[in-house]
Amino acid sequence: MTKTSYHQTAILVVGSCKLTSSIAVCLMQAGHRVTLYSDDCQAVQARIKTHTAAIDQLNLSALQGVDCEELSELKEPLEHRLAIVITPENLAQKGDVIRQLEAVLSPEALIAINTESLPLDALQQQAAQPERILGVNWTEPAHTTFFLEVITTSRNSDVLTEAFCETARSDWQKDPYQLHRGNGIRTRMLCAMIREAFYLVENGYVSVEGIDRGCRNDAGYYMPFAGNFRYMDLMGTFIYGLVMKDLNPELSKSRHVPQFFQDLIRQGNWGMDSGKGFFDYQQGEPEQWDARLQQFSYQISQLISKYPFNYEETKELTDAQPLMHD
Repeated sequence: MTKTSYHQTAILVVGSCKLTSSIAVCLMQAGHRVTLYSDDCQAVQARIKTHTAAIDQLNLSALQGVDCEELSELKEPLEHRLAIVITPENLAQKGDVIRQLEAVLSPEALIAINTESLPLDALQQQAAQPERILGVNWTEPAHTTFFLEVITTSRNSDVLTEAFCETARSDWQKDPYQLHRGNGIRTRMLCAMIREAFYLVENGYVSVEGIDRGCRNDAGYYMPFAGNFRYMDLMGTFIYGLVMKDLNPELSKSRHVPQFFQDLIRQGNWGMDSGKGFFDYQQGEPEQWDARLQQFSYQISQLISKYPFNYEETKELTDAQPLMHD
């Protein structure tokens, strides 16, 4: 195994949100020894146990390796050659974490940090060794989804980046794509859609529920099979050109967050955990939704696996077995 491989190497995971725990499970499934550094280790470990229980209940392969270890502070030198970091979108907080990690990791260690809205250049400027700061965005739950967005600049080491992407493909069951200009695209596309949805709701064209039904029952139906461009090829690109020519001038170009959403945030209605977001939730409902999401994530992962991105012929497709359930 070459020095630049991360196959089954020890990995430091830094963070406290839901995504932190599913990333840890993803890595543990691949046989990595995972060390957790978090300001709420108890909550992260509890979510890890929930994920492992679901894996057992669904009779999937058991986790390899040992339980996730904990680190109480970043003081002593660490052996880890890879650190995966999940922090809020705050430049100062990200910079603090990067400096803490550089103080305890070896000079060769790679730091893969999430960055949805901040350019990677801004994070690399916080580092003594900018070439080892890699932008990496995941999606929840990380242990059942194929998504991985890898962001680089001209400063990044090609050797370290390729080693990371190869490990993601071979060990973590990811389908990564790499962006070379220092900015992610996943959140930009999502925010463009949300901006238009906000405009339509704010101006009385549709309800929040109508938006959700439209998205789920149209794009939600075909996107596990094909991305937007492949789907346009499938349906015929000409008609989309005609529609966009007429519709694009009317799409929202708003630069503000609508008042109804500002009110929602100001009132503390931050989603299921607070009992109210765009919809209301009774006690116990958030846990039910979370359990449903976990079950769905396994099912949709298996379905997507039957139809690879480039649609190579597989046994499942050759057999032409209908996808039916009782």
